[in-house]
Amino acid sequence: MALALYTFGMFAAPADDPANDGFRELNDPIFELVDQAEGLIARSGYASDPGPSPWGLEVYPRFYRETGDGWSPATLSLWINMESLFSFTYFGLHAAALKRGREWFQRPQWPPLVMWWHTGQGYPTWAEGVMRHEHLHDNGASPTAFDFKQPFDETGAPTKLDKARLKELRANGA
Repeated sequence: MALALYTFGMFAAPADDPANDGFRELNDPIFELVDQAEGLIARSGYASDPGPSPWGLEVYPRFYRETGDGWSPATLSLWINMESLFSFTYFGLHAAALKRGREWFQRPQWPPLVMWWHTGQGYPTWAEGVMRHEHLHDNGASPTAFDFKQPFDETGAPTKLDKARLKELRANGA
């Protein structure tokens, strides 16, 4: 069973605005790092970009507001466990980008990410990610949709991150 992740954010300014130059400068280097990250199984690409194939039609949650550019930053990926995902997300270049998020993104009234245990064949779709994202927003954390604050294991039981595994990942540079 793999851990699925969907993330969603909305720029404070239109995507091509110079205010987002820092985001655009970090985007490709971060995708290069995630593609090599320990614990990543695969990530969805985008129909309009070179790289991995998209996992279905890219759709956005109801929180999305069109600002004239037709898209908003979102990701969809599969990981072997929460510790690998946490390590990539909150350490290194991605963590540095997160610290700068206020420069680029609206302050969200929705969760920035949602996780769930993917039990199906193949990959989760963008539509499933959106459905789980909205479920987390509407209902709070559950085995159906959760975050790092209230995670669940593969059996649906509440769990915590394995701190020893996180320490090991950090020691290995992950």
